[in-house]
Amino acid sequence: METLTIARVGGQGDGIAETAAGPVFAPLTLPGETVRAEVRDGRAEAVEIITASPDRIAPISPQYGDCGGCSLQHWASGPYLDWKREQVRLALAREGIETEIEPTVAVPPGTRRRLALHARRGEDSRVILGFKARKSWRLVEVNACPVADPRLVAAFPALARVAEPFLEHPKSAPTLHVTLTLTGLDVDVTGVERRSGGLSRDAQMRAIQAAGAADLARLSLAGDTLVMSRQPQVAFGPASVPLPAGGFLQAVPEAEAAMVARAIAAVRGAKKIADLFCGAGTFTFPLATVAPVLAADSAAASIAALKAGVGTAKGLKPITAEARDLFRRPLAPYDLRGCDAIVLDPPRAGALDQTAQLGATKAHTVVYVSCNPVTFARDARVLIDAGFRLERVTPVDQFLWSAHVELVGVFRR
Repeated sequence: METLTIARVGGQGDGIAETAAGPVFAPLTLPGETVRAEVRDGRAEAVEIITASPDRIAPISPQYGDCGGCSLQHWASGPYLDWKREQVRLALAREGIETEIEPTVAVPPGTRRRLALHARRGEDSRVILGFKARKSWRLVEVNACPVADPRLVAAFPALARVAEPFLEHPKSAPTLHVTLTLTGLDVDVTGVERRSGGLSRDAQMRAIQAAGAADLARLSLAGDTLVMSRQPQVAFGPASVPLPAGGFLQAVPEAEAAMVARAIAAVRGAKKIADLFCGAGTFTFPLATVAPVLAADSAAASIAALKAGVGTAKGLKPITAEARDLFRRPLAPYDLRGCDAIVLDPPRAGALDQTAQLGATKAHTVVYVSCNPVTFARDARVLIDAGFRLERVTPVDQFLWSAHVELVGVFRR
């Protein structure tokens, strides 16, 4: 056992103690705390708090500490949100970038509308749902989750019955991607063994019956619909959009609203807007209340859903949508002619090749929505070197009590 003093919280949410042998990562600890722990390969195990931080609070999840879903639930809100803001500053500093970083936008508990629930058989053969344990493949059964919308939590027993047929093959490790939509729960199942002939006809029928008993809007297997009683619908601005099976959706409506509001404020006065990595139209439809929009995304199903949503809203400026892989075929300045504002919302890898095209456009505003401060900072450097100025960045705490940070950056020239 060693005695450690926690100096700071690192980018993955673990406390870090500096020792003669190098940094030691101690999970579920806070700056200023003194702890005793077994240290193995730079990680603290069996951590015992000797002197607690005044910022330590009681976690509210009964699974906290075992479940790997949350890593910072023991930290008071103020310093926790400040830490997320600091992660953005550090990422920008590594690229030599300084700008105004606004306070982190907080989201309340019980608001997450999208969960990935792993399903396994317990020792008593009962189907259990839950999340992976910290640093482990072991499943922690979850019966309550303070992060999730209560309507999702209430459905856990029925979802366990839906999962049961997908455990037919011993090598299957199904994950239920559950989304709360305007028309009910949409469930897409992945991780099912399909090399041995796939799901049997009997298992499919039992899954369909369980979906009916659970009143699911739709049940799909890796994006292929098994049964749909109602088309899952989501609202993007004034439009109602059919969500594709397995399609992307921002996890928390309040976080989505905060990001959309900042994008709209930044592009006011634009004559034409490009919405790149647009998905099914999260930003497209609100942007179309300002100016005509050119939308592009690699997912053909998302573009089809976006086009289907166009006719559901009145008063929008024209929307042109294209299915295009922006990693392999980024839009060139010619493609973006007439666009004086550009919005990007790429995946965690960022949008380096697409960003490199923007300097030669006539755009005066770029709004970059990111789920990864590191790749955002890398791409921001490209924009700044092309003559843009990073006006401000707003961190958004979409994934409550995790180390994950989302942000909206506004560039001008």
